[in-house]
Order: sequence, then structure tokens, then C-alpha cells
Amino acid sequence: MRLDLAYDGTEFSGWARQPSRRTVCGVLEDTMSMVLREDVDLTVAGRTDAGVHASGQVAHVDLPSTVDVDALPRRLARALPADVRVFSARVMPPAFDARFTALRRHYEYRVTDAAFGAHPLRRLDTLAWPRPLDVEALNEASALLLGERDFCAFCRRREGATTIRELQRLAWQRSGDVLTAHVSADAFCHSMVRSLVGALLAVGEGRKPVAWPASLLSLSARSSEVTVAPPHGLSLVRVDYPDDADLAARALVTRNVRVAPTS
Repeated sequence: MRLDLAYDGTEFSGWARQPSRRTVCGVLEDTMSMVLREDVDLTVAGRTDAGVHASGQVAHVDLPSTVDVDALPRRLARALPADVRVFSARVMPPAFDARFTALRRHYEYRVTDAAFGAHPLRRLDTLAWPRPLDVEALNEASALLLGERDFCAFCRRREGATTIRELQRLAWQRSGDVLTAHVSADAFCHSMVRSLVGALLAVGEGRKPVAWPASLLSLSARSSEVTVAPPHGLSLVRVDYPDDADLAARALVTRNVRVAPTS
């Protein structure tokens, strides 16, 4: 079963279960297990860090065929806390895997350079930046980062995990005093989006040259010069999947071990 869901990450210690901490996965699994009287084990499209939001998260779970799929979102709404909601539930082919059959993930990062800071109604999902930001410089620097690269300079390493990713979109748009970074990739490594944003903000305010973030791609370890942007400006907004007939093939591609590009 595929679940489409959203959450306000402010009061969560990220997606993954952690002892003695409130997490999205923990709340969802515990609530679903109570409602369905079945042990629930969720697989998610992309684990989010503490404080990061999601408006288009996807997870899957194996459940008995006796579960009323159409009624599930309403049943869960009565039991879940107000900061997490399951919008829809639907039966999928056996090859569907929320994580391994995903084609790409789309994130947005919101930041404002207004003199007064973030609007009170958006303070929980918008970073207040104290200096003016140049959107043209941000986009010039962002364009130099696109493609399949080893992003180890922008990632927190995890044992056995690759840092090679294909960054498909990184573009900034300004609407008044709010700038939104649109970031898309086939997958992201730990803290990658927030690290990219942190490096680019240094360019946007004129503290670093346009070519600086891309120059870090030549490093073989995480850069100590990169400041990780705060989590509350980041939201996972969409996950793309192939047609049902292509799910199994996509899972095989995703599970292949990546090697660094030769050029």
C-alpha cells in the first residue's frame, strides 16, 4: 500500500525511529498499528532530518487485503496528532517500493531577506537571512553544480553509503522578499540539500565568488567551509515514480552501486 503524507517537522526529531525521541516514523507506525491492530513497518521515499518538513512524502507498507484502503486516511486522521497527516492510501503492484523505485525527489528551501525577518505565519518554514541576496548570483552558482557528481563535500558520510548523486535541478526564484530554491535529484545523501543551500547563500550575499561551491566538488571529504543551512526552511514537496510496468526495472537500477563519473 502506498501512503501519501505530509508533516510539520518542527516538533519531530526527523523521520527515522530513535529511542526516547518523537519521530515521524515512530508516530505513524504506532498510530497505524493501534488503528489497524496489525504490526506496521513503513518504508519511506526519503528520510528527513529533525526539523525538516514534508508536503509530498511517500511511504509504503504491507498490509492484509482485508484492510479498507479508502477508509484508512479518515481513520488515521482521528488518531494522528495535528502535525502529520496521511492524504491518501492505495494498493500498488508488488514491485512498488517507496524508496527504491523512486525516480527523483523534489525539495524546496524557503529563505527571506526582508529587513523585518520572516513573516509570523511562515516563520516555521522560512529562514530569515540578515543580508540582501542576489538571485542572479545564486542561480549562476547553482548551474555549475548540476549533473552526476560526487557530492561528498556537501554530505555527512554514512557507512556504506555513496555520495554520488545526479543533481537534476537547482534553481532559485524570488517573489517579493522571499526566495525559494527548487532542488531535484534522483536521490540525496545526508544533509546534502541544506549544505548546498548553505554554500549558495554565502555566494548570494557576496561573501564567496560564484565558482566557489562548484570548486568544492574536487574534494574527497566533507568541506569544513560549508555551513549547513537550518532545517526549518526545507520541505520535501514531491517524489516521482515510473509507470507500474517499469517499477521492477527501476528498483534494479537504484540498487546498483554507483561509481564516480570519469569526467
